[in-house]
Amino acid sequence: MNEKADGAVGRRNARILAIAQALYTAAVSIDLTLTGLTGYQLASDKSLATLPFAMITVSGAAVTLVASFLMQKIGRRKGFALGSSVGALGGLISVWAVLHGSFALFCVGTSAVGVFQAFAQYYRLAAADSVSSEYKAKVISTVLAGGVIAAIVGPLVAAWSKDILPVLFAGSYLAVFVFALLSSLIVFAGYRDIEPQAAPSVQSDEPVRPLGVVMRTPIFMAAVASNVIGSAVMMLAMTAAPLAAVASHHSIDQGANIIQWHLIGMYGPSLFAGKLIKRFGLARVLYAGMLLSAACGIVAISSTHLIAFYVALLCLGVGWNFMFVGGTALLAESYRPRERAKVQGIAELIRYGVTAIATLSAGPLLEFYGWQGLNVVTMPLLATAALMTFWWAWTAKRQRVRSAGV
Repeated sequence: MNEKADGAVGRRNARILAIAQALYTAAVSIDLTLTGLTGYQLASDKSLATLPFAMITVSGAAVTLVASFLMQKIGRRKGFALGSSVGALGGLISVWAVLHGSFALFCVGTSAVGVFQAFAQYYRLAAADSVSSEYKAKVISTVLAGGVIAAIVGPLVAAWSKDILPVLFAGSYLAVFVFALLSSLIVFAGYRDIEPQAAPSVQSDEPVRPLGVVMRTPIFMAAVASNVIGSAVMMLAMTAAPLAAVASHHSIDQGANIIQWHLIGMYGPSLFAGKLIKRFGLARVLYAGMLLSAACGIVAISSTHLIAFYVALLCLGVGWNFMFVGGTALLAESYRPRERAKVQGIAELIRYGVTAIATLSAGPLLEFYGWQGLNVVTMPLLATAALMTFWWAWTAKRQRVRSAGV
């Protein structure tokens, strides 16, 4: 297949993956909106209320490296379809668990959704690998933009369907099954596996570097810092937000609406994030994401009024998007083609591991330190991401100066 044909297939793949991302986001947004509340409803020990939510991230962390190598062996088309199918099964298990009041089985169901999430997190990387360097940020944004409508639809479906079965929230998890099943069918029918395209500076016959060497490069460390810290901060606050809102005397529906606006913030900027990176540069967009994520913490610390929850979670969503799109673009430039599976796999494993810790910590931190104390924790994390990004930008600038002087 020639370069022009590769580009056409790559762009088509990005559109298919955008649809898959929309369905995945719609499915997982139901879990994001209701799982903390459902866990609280089912758990006899209320300090464990966020455990089912955390199991999404924990199971994702356990599977993500396996998913990368599995897709290298069987292809991403079959891998993505498999991940979605497991997510559909998780939706059905969650329905059964809620109907029968089983907290343990509910954790199993959300764990299966975590497997879905582990595979779906490679959508953006699959799109980036399908095109040349100049289009990577654009197709990453295209894929994530698929979540914009789903960010609105998912919480609405969650609220609408929560009462359609005899037990509160059971119907919402039936919708998870439907969205995940549709994702599996669409990816299997429409996605095409193609070889990854390397960066211009990378030769396809260059030797495979040891993983430790790749991980010590400034570009890899900055990419992981943005992806990992951005996701950890986002999950820490988002997991606790609905519970914090209810504890601040806001209604369950208002708690769901807060997450809806957060999801719009997460995926809405994908419509233009690629253009912002092209115009202002990757480093500036990353810094903007860190500042917006910090603004979430500042607003949350300042007030527990309903409008403060909306503003904080909207800032958090936009901040995450800038850090995630930018970090993914950096990650896609950090490896040679034959290094793809191990580098992507370890990067996602690190992200999931840290995010799992953050998600598991959300309930205890909220219980013992409150909403304001939880948000204080995010500040040093964001400062660390800023330092790693500065190191990469400074190193890259020095390399350009040296190259220009040769």
